[in-house]
Amino acid sequence: MSKKKVYVVPHSHWDREWYFTIEDSNVLLSENIPYLMDVLENDKSYNSYTFDAQLSVVEEFLKIYPEEKQRLSKLIVDKRIFIGPWYTQTDSLLVNKESIIRNLLYGTRLGNEFGHSMNIGYLPDIFGQNAYLPSIFKGFDIEYSILQRGIYTEELKGNLNFLWESPDGESVESNNIYLGYGPGKFLSSCDQYIEEKLNPMLEKLEALNRGTDNILLPAGGDQVLVREHFPKTIEELNNKQDKYEFVLSDYETFMKDTWKNKFKNNINGELIGCEKSRIHNTVKSQRYDIKKLNNSVENKIIYVLEPLSVIGKTLGLKYPSAWLDKMWKLLFDAHAHDSMGGCNSDDTNRDIVTRLQKVNKICDGLTNIIKKQITSSVSRSINKDNIILLFNTKASKTKENMETVIFTKEKNFILETIHGEKVDFNVVSQKILSGGKQVVVTAEGEKEIELPGYYRTEVLIRNVEVLAMGYEVICVNDQVSLSNGDMGSYSLDKLIENYMYAIEFEKGKISLVNKGTKEKIDELFYFEDTGDNGDSYDYSPLEDEKEIIIKESKLISVKKSSLVESMNLRHSIIIPESLEERKHRISTKKLEIDTTIELRQGENFIRINHRINNEAKDHRVRVVFNTNVNSKTSLSDQGFSMIERNNFNPYIKNWEEKNFAEAPVSIFALENIALLKDSKNIFGVVTKGIKEYEIIEDSKISLTLFRSVGLLGKDNLPWRPGRASGINNKVVYTKDAQMLQNMEFEYALYFNNSKEEEIEMFKVMDRFIGKYTTYQKQNLNLFEERLDRFEIPLNLKNPHKRYSLFNVDNGNVFVSGCKEAYEKNGIILRLFNPSKKDEKVNISSDYIKNIVITNLYEREIEEYNGEAIVPARGHLTLKFFI
Repeated sequence: MSKKKVYVVPHSHWDREWYFTIEDSNVLLSENIPYLMDVLENDKSYNSYTFDAQLSVVEEFLKIYPEEKQRLSKLIVDKRIFIGPWYTQTDSLLVNKESIIRNLLYGTRLGNEFGHSMNIGYLPDIFGQNAYLPSIFKGFDIEYSILQRGIYTEELKGNLNFLWESPDGESVESNNIYLGYGPGKFLSSCDQYIEEKLNPMLEKLEALNRGTDNILLPAGGDQVLVREHFPKTIEELNNKQDKYEFVLSDYETFMKDTWKNKFKNNINGELIGCEKSRIHNTVKSQRYDIKKLNNSVENKIIYVLEPLSVIGKTLGLKYPSAWLDKMWKLLFDAHAHDSMGGCNSDDTNRDIVTRLQKVNKICDGLTNIIKKQITSSVSRSINKDNIILLFNTKASKTKENMETVIFTKEKNFILETIHGEKVDFNVVSQKILSGGKQVVVTAEGEKEIELPGYYRTEVLIRNVEVLAMGYEVICVNDQVSLSNGDMGSYSLDKLIENYMYAIEFEKGKISLVNKGTKEKIDELFYFEDTGDNGDSYDYSPLEDEKEIIIKESKLISVKKSSLVESMNLRHSIIIPESLEERKHRISTKKLEIDTTIELRQGENFIRINHRINNEAKDHRVRVVFNTNVNSKTSLSDQGFSMIERNNFNPYIKNWEEKNFAEAPVSIFALENIALLKDSKNIFGVVTKGIKEYEIIEDSKISLTLFRSVGLLGKDNLPWRPGRASGINNKVVYTKDAQMLQNMEFEYALYFNNSKEEEIEMFKVMDRFIGKYTTYQKQNLNLFEERLDRFEIPLNLKNPHKRYSLFNVDNGNVFVSGCKEAYEKNGIILRLFNPSKKDEKVNISSDYIKNIVITNLYEREIEEYNGEAIVPARGHLTLKFFI
């Protein structure tokens, strides 16, 4: 009988931050890596060490010890230290798909610059696996994946080696580290350890490794030092027994050797099983403020700043690549495992918020400068001072309503095209501002001059056509007696409507009618409040508590104009202030939810905004929609398409007797979209930063708005028995996680005949996110855009009066990202196709000289021949040469 070969892989799993800060982590790092290099250089039998597949830790170390770069690089080139492919280990269910791709782009590129990027999609600890990770790994020429969490034992069919397949059919050869990343952390050759610990683990792993004699034994843990004794321990283990052959190895070698045999078991899509390892399904609603801010920043960078910078580059401006490198790396730190989950100490979460705010400010500043440079140049070219540029950052032309702010000397003004055609708009709000005082230096010294006041007007411009990846000029004229903008007026009606929907306030509740299908939902939504006896990782219901249902509302106002009709409501109820009050059925705090429902002409979706000032602790607030749909499954966007999930998880029936790590509750993540669909109707939501939903009674969609808790970890929760998650030998209080603050929630609703394809939801998302930006050249207000008051070079020459860089001709194909190529020698456009059939695309442009198809690493694959296919539920990356 041949020996089983045990591949012992020494490694460190390096949490960037958690119950400690990133500074704590970096101080430890400065001690850990030099010691590791010493051990490897002094003992050639210690052939390799894996440093958690994150490039960020290497960059942080070299910031402190730049003189160690050559020494470290040699160990990486020689494959003694394995780094990459990630920049940071990202929480893949909580961030934009493009953020995952960029994380790997920086990780693999920088890893290869050091000498080698590990050829493993390594996922030792993140809370669930995105369905598209196999496809994304393949796009970076990564052949294998090793992961811990998310798989049910029966899915493995007796083999830890399997093909993991994405919805687009791409797959990677994978291994499940069934006992986690630390079974060999305390590897020893003493007889007691072998008998009581090592042999039982190896027997378990052997039983789950059919078709191979190779066993993987990860030997590391959180922030651990290299185990100097491992080579000697391996030798002693081999001398003590003859059942196993122990080798000190690495993940690449194990996978290459093991996959010489081809394993037939396929596991598809998203992995969120919680049998062996905790997934923390409800961490998605923890620290809503962090998730909302991150979503806002991602949208600004990916859908506005980067494509706007591409437009600017092709007009002659410098692409802000150094700034974007800095911004993305700050974002990757915020996206790291635990960080984006929000399951951290208050100090750490404050750092994350500060980091995101810093990126947001840089993003706004860069966007401000690029818009100003282009607009000022166009203004000089057409010899008009008071103009607005509407920038369309989508890959196809748009004709939609656009929000902007306009400053004028006079109350009344009109908007016109450069050809003098009037442009319709609605006035959302208007106020007069003081002109302030200007300090003037004279021969007699400084004097203050009172400046005349002016008007700030928020407007919604109606259906202006703007070409793809370009801009359109609108002229502002305030030397008129009448405005062509509709101010709107308040109404006594209890009904608002547009071409598609009618929404009516009836006896404290809201009804919705689709005017085309005549379908009516009598009570569109209500709110639910429950106690949360959990921690920063998991919601936990309070025993014997009944939900507080908030249905009755008060109508505050209705406002109507030619373009927008809106309704303001208030839901109000007294709820318990704390868990203690809930246990004693006492209520002393007011929960007040202000809601605006808005319908715009030309839009096939409903805009909803809630505002809450939370004054209660340890509770969860959800909004629940009646949908007029009945379905056993829901759909949600993830990566490049919709994935389908069962509303009821059958494992919930006996999870306790099977000793699951936690209850497999059917509460799910969404990137932006969740929907129900049956043979008659489709009802969907598109969110901005809300990341968690549940289907109730197969007919209701429940969005978790927020949850508030006061502890990092807690023992023995009803849905999560056993030790506290996180640090389990110390109580860490998280006062900030009680969310005692003002919060705002935004989403859109879509309700229609089910003949409409789910792809319509992606079109709704495109419009709701708002992939455009605007800028007014004016000299009245220098503070609306923060950098307007400062002098910058305005030397862009020969601008176009109207501009479009390129156009993609297929409305069923969407843009994942558009940016400068990593090598700075072209433009990258990434398209995706969420439909179930291949889609052809043609790219038209007056400025592009050549196009090639690349992979996600931006390695050139083949020439574009005038037409390309974006595969069903897949993605395509193109590189343009200007």
